[in-house]
Amino acid sequence: MNGLSEAGSWFDYPMLAQPHHTDYSGVVWHGAYLTWMEEARIEALNKAGIGFAELVAIGCDLPVVDLSLSYRKSVRMGESIRVRTRLDRIEKVRFLWTQNICALDSDSCYVAAQVVLVPVDRDSRRILRKFPPLLEEAIAVLRPQTVL
Repeated sequence: MNGLSEAGSWFDYPMLAQPHHTDYSGVVWHGAYLTWMEEARIEALNKAGIGFAELVAIGCDLPVVDLSLSYRKSVRMGESIRVRTRLDRIEKVRFLWTQNICALDSDSCYVAAQVVLVPVDRDSRRILRKFPPLLEEAIAVLRPQTVL
């Protein structure tokens, strides 16, 4: 289940809600969902051929510049979930991701999100005008129909 499937489809990243993800009542703290989504995006890029450490080494960072979440149902301690991640489109140098946190064994959705990232030069903190070649190659795996 953990891996890239057909172009334009979902990358599934399984997780288990651990005690440290939850509040005193055993419900997952809202910030844990953001961490899970970031882990899934990083792993999707890794499966597409570029590790985040490689991006850092070439002087590129991918900060979140826009985020929209819809909390539909709480995840509770001990529940197995999957973070469904898909790079939906590229607009100039903006990565538009759709991410859903779902039950592991069904399509029941706990959280639905839209996340936008941009490539930034780590030294100057300025948005890059074009993708580094390593990142272009990963995008080609995630979205082969995209023309950069």
